[in-house]
This record gives sequence, C-alpha cells and structure tokens, in this order.
Amino acid sequence: MPQLHADAVLFDLDGTLVDSTASVMRNWAKVAVRLGRAGEDLVADKHGMPARQVVELIAPDLGPDGWDELAAFVLDGEVNDTHDVVPTPGALDVLAALPRDRWGVVTSGTRKLATRRMQAAGIPVPDVLVTADDVRVGKPDPTPFRLGAERIGVPADRCIAVEDAHAGIVSATAAGCQVLGLLTTYDRLEVPAVPDLRSVAVGLADGVITFGWD
Repeated sequence: MPQLHADAVLFDLDGTLVDSTASVMRNWAKVAVRLGRAGEDLVADKHGMPARQVVELIAPDLGPDGWDELAAFVLDGEVNDTHDVVPTPGALDVLAALPRDRWGVVTSGTRKLATRRMQAAGIPVPDVLVTADDVRVGKPDPTPFRLGAERIGVPADRCIAVEDAHAGIVSATAAGCQVLGLLTTYDRLEVPAVPDLRSVAVGLADGVITFGWD
C-alpha cells in the first residue's frame, strides 16, 4: 500500500472537501454570456485558480477595472448559490480521523465563499484557512501552500497537500509539500492520485499522520 507520512494535512476545498461543481458551472456560464461566449466552458483548464486570475486569462482586454468587476460578479453569484454544495465522498470521515489542529484548508476562493461552502456541506471550518484574501498571487504560485504550512506550524515538506486540480498541484509541489491527487475534477493528474477520499486510510501513531491507499 502506498503511503505518505506527515505532521499535518492541507486540503484544497472545491473538488477536494466539497463538491461545488454545479454552482461553479452555473456562475461561470453567466460570465460566458456576459462576454458574448455563451455555451463555452471558460474554466475547463483553469480549475483551482482564483477568480480574478481566471478572468484576466479569459478576458485580457477588459483591463484591471473590468477584471475586478467580473471577478466580483462571479464571486457574488457563487456565495449566494450553495444550495447543492455537498461534501465529497469520504471527506467527513477523513477529517474526523484527524486532530483538529493538524489540518487546514488552502483554497483559491475568498474567505466568505469558502466559509459559506463549508457550512453548506457540513464541513467544519478549520482554524487554519488560507484564501485568496490572504495572498497577492494565488495558485499555481506556491505562496498559498507556503502560508498554510507556516500557519499550521509545520515545515512544508512535513505537510500532505490534497488537491484535485493542476494549479493546486503545481502550487503545493513548488511549496515543498507532499501531494496526493484526487480524480474528482480531472481524469489524470501528475502526482499519485486516488478516485476520492474514500480510498484514503488515515493512521495516526506517535504524532505522525499516515495516508495510505490501494
């Protein structure tokens, strides 16, 4: 059984602990309409990045004011669209097996959005929560996971980062974390990956966290 050993776990949120896919797709579809690109999947290869960075990529001609306005539009929509946000399979069991002070969340969403989605899904809001509000540059830059490791008080190489998206994997790897991928958003990832958190067996012995999978 492959295993990772660490002192703390840093989870991505969307696609990792919560399934917010329907909300994400509904609200980015509205962005596509506003841009005259109705029916186009604007975020197919951009999952895991902050909304502001995504709109810069999909609408480079808008400029800073336009990017701010469009990012605010989609974020406001998502904050008020959580009725079908649910925990991903296995998420609650994995979290229940971890000491509360040994896990945190590193997400590209804002604090308001992350909190709203966790509450909707019944995920406890952790003491360590790194959001787009906390960093100048988000994933795939390593800053979010470096900050997560710093706040949880563990060297990055003693943290397991759990991610479903390429941007997050690049971020966590560059930060020095051990990385486990979840195949909840993409069919293939560039790190060891499992279908979802139901595949993960959590162990805790002598203060060391073990993640094992078949």
